[in-house]
Parts: sequence; C-alpha cells; structure tokens
Amino acid sequence: MYFTNRTVRWAARSTLSAALVLTLFAPANAAAAAPAAPRIDLSVLVVGDGGPATAAIAAELDGAGTPYTIVDLTRQDRPTIDSGFLSDTLDGRPRAKYQAVVLPNDNPFGAGSAEMEALVSYEKTFAVPQVNAYTYARPEVGLDYPANGGYSGSLDGVRAEVTAAGAAGPFGYLDGGIPFEDNSPSVSESYGYVAKPLPGADFTSYVEAPLPGTPERGSIVGEYRHDGRRELVVGFVYNQYQQQFRLLARGIVDWMTQGVRLGASRNYFAVHVDDVFAADDRWDTELNCTPGDVDCAPGQGGEPDPIRMTAADAQYAAEWSAAKGFTLDMAYNGGGSELYKEEHGGTDPLAQRLTADKNAYRWINHTYNHPFLGCVQDVTVVPWICAKNPDGSTKYVTRAEISSQISENRAWGQRAGLPLENNELVTGEHSGLKVLPQQPTTTPTSAPPSPKTPSPGSDPTTPATAPSGRPARPSPCPATP
Repeated sequence: MYFTNRTVRWAARSTLSAALVLTLFAPANAAAAAPAAPRIDLSVLVVGDGGPATAAIAAELDGAGTPYTIVDLTRQDRPTIDSGFLSDTLDGRPRAKYQAVVLPNDNPFGAGSAEMEALVSYEKTFAVPQVNAYTYARPEVGLDYPANGGYSGSLDGVRAEVTAAGAAGPFGYLDGGIPFEDNSPSVSESYGYVAKPLPGADFTSYVEAPLPGTPERGSIVGEYRHDGRRELVVGFVYNQYQQQFRLLARGIVDWMTQGVRLGASRNYFAVHVDDVFAADDRWDTELNCTPGDVDCAPGQGGEPDPIRMTAADAQYAAEWSAAKGFTLDMAYNGGGSELYKEEHGGTDPLAQRLTADKNAYRWINHTYNHPFLGCVQDVTVVPWICAKNPDGSTKYVTRAEISSQISENRAWGQRAGLPLENNELVTGEHSGLKVLPQQPTTTPTSAPPSPKTPSPGSDPTTPATAPSGRPARPSPCPATP
C-alpha cells in the first residue's frame, strides 16, 4: 500500500500549468531544434520500513505542506517500484514523478534488487537526489568503517557542529552547535556512527561530531557523489520529536529539494507571559494540588498562599528583554492589579514598573479577572464538572459576562497606556473552546446567539463564579483538567 498526501494533486496541477505556459509561448521550431526538457513534478517519494527516521522526514514534509508519496515496505499490497511507477511521458515530454527519494538506508531492498536498480536508473536519468535516512557507515556510502578510527554507539549528550560546507549549503540557517538529547541517564536515546570519509571518495561532510578520546571529528551527515548520483548520508537514528532532528530537518528537506518545493518551513519562537498583574496560588507538594484552585477539594490545604511578581522582577524583565533583543508577549489581567491595590493600601508597585516599561513589550488582552469562560465550573468535586441548569442542560457563563471581561480589561489597558491591538485576545484559562472531558463543545455563549434559538445558559442571572463561592482571585493558566 502507498499513501499520497493531498497536496500531490496541487503539485501536478502547478507543474502542468507551467508546462502549458512554456508550450504556448515556445518558438514554433523549438521542438525540432531540441528534444523537450524533462518535467519533474514537485513531489517526494518516501520509502518507509516502519522505522522512525523515514517517518520523521515524512512528518517534516507534512508539516511544511510539501507533497509526498509513501511506499510502506512492510505492506504486502504495496506497489512495485519500477520505471513505470517512477516516470512516464506526458504531452510528449519525459516526466519524473518525484523530485527526490527518501530511503530508510542506502539500499533497503537487498543485493540484486530490481527495485533498487530502477531507483538508481531513475536518479541518474533525472538527476534526482536520494536521502539515506539512517545508514551504517561503510564504503558503500563514501565512509570508512567506524572501526577504522571512527565511533559507533550512543550519542546522548553529544554536541555536533555544522561544517563550513554545511553552513554554506543546506544547513546555513543554523547558528551554533547541535545538542543531542540526553533526558535520562538510564535510557539510550540516540545511536549513531561517527566516521571519516573514505580516502578518494567524493564525500562532503555537512555535520560532524567529536570522536571520543581524540581531538578529531567525524561525519554524521554528509553528501556522497558517485556514479552520477547524489546521496545524503545520515549516520544517526532519530524520531520526529527529538531536538537533534528538529534542528536538522529543514536542511535535510532543503538539500533533497534543492530549495525548490511546494510548501514552506517556518519556525517561530516567542515567550508568552500569562496572567501579568495577577497573583497565582502556591502548589502544595504534600497535597499534590494547589489550595484555592480547582485541583484541591474546597478547604483542603487551608487558605491560598499567593505568589506574585515584584517590581524588581519587572525591572529585571525589561533589562533582560533589552539586552537580548527579545520582546516578551504580556497577556495581562487588569483586575489582578486592582485586587492587589485593594489589599495593599491602594498602590501597586509591580503595575507601576511594568506600565512604565510598557513599550518594551507586546500586550495582549487576557480578560479582566481571568475567569473560566466555558461552562460554569462546579468545583465541589475534584476533578471539577460542569454545573447543570434545572432541565439538566449544561450551564454556561453568560455572553454578558464574557463581553464584560473583554471590554473591562481593554479599558483598563487603554487607561494604562498599553500599546494594544484591540482585535487580539487570549481568554482566561485559555477557555471557551471545548475542554475534555468536562466540556465536549465550544461555549455557545462566546458568539452571538441565534435569533431563533436562545443559547443554553444565557440566563442573565447565571453566576459567573464557581458555585463554591470561592474568591475571584485569578487562577493559573491553563485550566486544570
């Protein structure tokens, strides 16, 4: 069996359109002057064997929206990889159906395989590159055996480096080393081969790791050119979630597609600081819950022990942000500041410091008092459940309360001079959408009710606070399930 992701048809249409344009505007005698150039569809062939490495590359392609076809070698009903599977002729032009090939290793079919011969011929004919997702270091891939001055074994905690050739080529986006995960001393998390290029081989090392006990380094990712073919040789095993693969994934795909592909790879990094101005409650390590919050039974642990940033913390945050050139996103609750002032003589040094540095941050409305804006929570039991109306239906926070939380917090931010985008919102406790298992549907009162069908729980007398009568101190993000 094989699977083609949905964007393959998009690739075919795109390349077909390009072919039509070239045909329509080509000179009348072009066909007679020279044979038509081959057409190469923007799609990748991934041949998997059930291992994590090819699955990781497929996941990277999927995330970027790059078309690919998977052939699962473990399936009896899979198609045979032959010349007809790989190429054909379309409108008189030779067509390569795939711009790159990903294999579990350099030859997963075995010696003398007709399928491997078909792939080799295809790659030579159309100059299609091949990625060996995880392969043993040996002369067949341009490397010397690890026993000859190399290394094989655990790479946990190793720090690899991009070579000058890698930085000038597919891995130029990386700045710094590539740390291999070492999350547990009792578990081997990554195994690999660190090897030296075979003397005389046309091999370019892109990523290298240190050889234990020596000042030398060996290749763990490199390009092997031979017999009119190009192979990217990856010498360590990985899965799609490991840090070392996440750092190298973009370069692997860029290498195989030569930077010409459908889809896009984007990486974003931001620090989203929730509940700014609000206090949090302290976790009780003996009770294994937070007194005053929904994960402790009412009264368990006594009174809440609030934690809140200080003005000194805020000053350090502004200094750190300026020094690092990194802007923090502040999701704020103005009601937290007002509650603090009520309890501390009418002043709030933290709010004064943060608002004085307001232009150092980005600000996001996070609702005034940070309530849960889904169903009304019944926290008399742990875990909490949704309160019910007399007819047994789920009781929801009213639309009026939701609107009030948004507008009051926006007004507070405007009075404080915060630079706001009024169409941005992070709801309190990240609520409003379904929360499993308690609330299986999105909050119906979070949108205007239908003129024909009243929204459940839209009774304006519905309380906005949990029925336990607990204080309205903002609770931590996100909601505890």
